[in-house]
Amino acid sequence: MRRSHPSFLLASNPGPTRRLISSVRLTRWHRCSLHTASGNRSSTTATEASGRITTPLPDPDSIPKLPFRFETGFALFAKRTPRPFPPPFLSPPSGSFSDPLSTHHQSRDKRAFVDGELIKGWTNGDDAVYASDYFICANDGVGAWSARPRGHAGLWSRLILHFWVQAIQEDMTRPRPPDRPYRPDPTRYLQQAYERTIEATSGPNNYLGTTTVTGAQLFYKADTTGSTSCASPLIYVTNLGDSQVMVIRPKHQEMIYKSKEQWHWFDCPRQLGTNSPDTPIENAVVDAVELREGDVVLAMSDGVIDNLWGHEIVENVSKSVERWEAGEGGQASGPRKDGANGGMTFVAEELVNTAKQIAQDPFAESPFMEHAIEEGLASEGGKLDDISVVAALCQRNTT
Repeated sequence: MRRSHPSFLLASNPGPTRRLISSVRLTRWHRCSLHTASGNRSSTTATEASGRITTPLPDPDSIPKLPFRFETGFALFAKRTPRPFPPPFLSPPSGSFSDPLSTHHQSRDKRAFVDGELIKGWTNGDDAVYASDYFICANDGVGAWSARPRGHAGLWSRLILHFWVQAIQEDMTRPRPPDRPYRPDPTRYLQQAYERTIEATSGPNNYLGTTTVTGAQLFYKADTTGSTSCASPLIYVTNLGDSQVMVIRPKHQEMIYKSKEQWHWFDCPRQLGTNSPDTPIENAVVDAVELREGDVVLAMSDGVIDNLWGHEIVENVSKSVERWEAGEGGQASGPRKDGANGGMTFVAEELVNTAKQIAQDPFAESPFMEHAIEEGLASEGGKLDDISVVAALCQRNTT
């Protein structure tokens, strides 16, 4: 993402909204030429060296058991090597052999920390992603901050992700009386994450940046008796900016839902951070979306949706699930039905690979090119950007 936010705004700020989304089959349309994946999965993913280490979840016994869970996988492509996090979030290397020996171990620990805790998630260029049994998200840091002193969009996108997950975990594990069961509060979680990120990047640290955010928290809709045996799956989608959550029903090649991008104007989305007037409590949109078992939920940065139209994403995901069920895509850890037991990684990799091909093709037609031309701007080909996909399969929780 190359967009920076101005220090002033000439647009209205609608308050937070919440609505229930019903299943609607969307009209499909086609472009002249369709670019398909090359099948080389190993070339499509690029993660930071420390990205495979995440903070352990709280004690499972302290988290309320939900009737449904996500099986997740993700794939990443960075348009450039991610910038290392600055101190104090990453231990600096020792300056010389004259430094005290007690500090040398710090130079070997390349993982990022905040407040003494390992920062959750993975960094992909200026993007940040997270995946767990009950929550997925994809944040897209505004890369223009890299040209400014103390600017670090990748740090902002990752910290908001970290504190977002932390806020959810804290609320889920909080003791409650039996007559007051846990209910998600998505806007409050994101607002809390935003405020904690401001605090962590203020004062002597003073690192600048902004990021779009999108995430989906899995929950359920119980019957009138409150029993979970007849519950149906439900996600709370929280969005601010132009990253996107999409729900696909692969068996029907159907898009059930997609979040709506939020813009100030073309190529300047709503975003959280330095100099931006946007806040979660004022501008985040929360949608409650009913699911079925077997639905695939995607959290994507705009590196996907700027290069692929919605019907192409649906077709790509549906075919990847079908191929996985037929035995393609690598070794499974169990039955392959609906893309289970490893299929979500394959789904995410195939989608990133396809978006990457368009992004690197100077002659391809792309949604970003189309939107730019509509704005009277010269544009051709795909849009090279960080591409991040988290794919989550909705399953009944049998553990």
